[in-house]
Amino acid sequence: MAVVVVGLNYRTVPLELLERMTVTATSLPKALADLRSRDSVSEAVVVSTCMRTEVYVLAERFHSAVGEVRDFLADFSFAPPEDFSDRLYSYYEDGAVAQLFRVASGIDSAVLGESEVLGQVRSAWERAAAEGAAGPVLGGLFRHALEVGKRARSETAIGRGTTSISQAAVEMAGERLGTLEGKRILVLGSGQMGKGMALALAGRFATLGRRHSGAELMVASRSWPAAESLADRVGGTAVPFESVDSALVEADVVFTSTGAPSALLHVDDVTPVMAARRGREMLVVDVAVPRDVEPAVAEVPGITLLDMEDLRAHAETSMSERRREVATVDTIVEAEVARYMAASTARELAPLIVALRQQAEGVRTAEIDRYGSRLVGLDARQREAVEALTKGILAKLLHEPTVRLKDAAGSATGDRLAEAVRTLFDL
Repeated sequence: MAVVVVGLNYRTVPLELLERMTVTATSLPKALADLRSRDSVSEAVVVSTCMRTEVYVLAERFHSAVGEVRDFLADFSFAPPEDFSDRLYSYYEDGAVAQLFRVASGIDSAVLGESEVLGQVRSAWERAAAEGAAGPVLGGLFRHALEVGKRARSETAIGRGTTSISQAAVEMAGERLGTLEGKRILVLGSGQMGKGMALALAGRFATLGRRHSGAELMVASRSWPAAESLADRVGGTAVPFESVDSALVEADVVFTSTGAPSALLHVDDVTPVMAARRGREMLVVDVAVPRDVEPAVAEVPGITLLDMEDLRAHAETSMSERRREVATVDTIVEAEVARYMAASTARELAPLIVALRQQAEGVRTAEIDRYGSRLVGLDARQREAVEALTKGILAKLLHEPTVRLKDAAGSATGDRLAEAVRTLFDL
């Protein structure tokens, strides 16, 4: 059994295809059940964020697993495999472990060192465990990945400065408009990303006085209690979801990131809104994947629409300092991959070593029994001496093979030695 990852991300596919592959919170249970039903898959975790969709599985065979995950993505997205197969990346064993560790460390993100991805990795594992899809192997791997992500941020400067999609979205809007002071701002969505943007906005204005230098924050969500709670936290106003159109008429800037499976705002929705605004322009920042705003909205006069593609371009220009930290984080990742693989192999070797010793002990006791009639005349002390002698011989014979197996754990040599022991002793 081996860990395999198959995925696609913002570098390998355009946003249009990535959003089709996004596994939302509501579709995740069905997706995990589908994966578990595949012949080669025994455990599965899906890490699906605005930047990537990656499927981690514990599988019998690499190529079979890759094919089954590819078929799953095709079935899930209703996209023919030939539309995306050549854009998939896949890694096996230490390569798969390294990929997850890089994701958790934030160096596989458009915003280097982003902090939000660590929570997304944790959530992906916890959801898979709750659905019975993540077992002890992937559970141990993801637990280790969280440790690696924390270590990368505590031992390097990869997390310094703007390190979240939410913060970057607010910065991008501020740069586009020159300032966000005095603006009416609507945050649509109260999930992790929506909350992050609202908090980033509140933090941006915190030093400018209680009134946010004239800025007004509005929060809308499908969950009214969630909208009220977030609005209260950032000193804003909660807006009923059914009143979003009215809020759009008032807003100068809209930040949106919900978990909706398809677009919430279409051309037909915003056209009357813009007519009611009497020529006032509006900036819309959509960092949801799948997108909350239909791309054609960008063609409506008066609207400037920015999405994840724009955010990626923005992030590229503002992370030169953190880019210097990537090599240091990579060193940490390499060391942690080696540590994980050694521990994993050692866990796999433990049953083999136990089986070898049990087989040897079985041979020893069988021989003692076979010569039982010749040992009848021995007293208790002599029998103890025979037991000690035969056990000592076994211990000495097995000591060196056991040490060599443990020392070679996690390496190609260790794999070859383990396979040789299984073959030679029929274990």
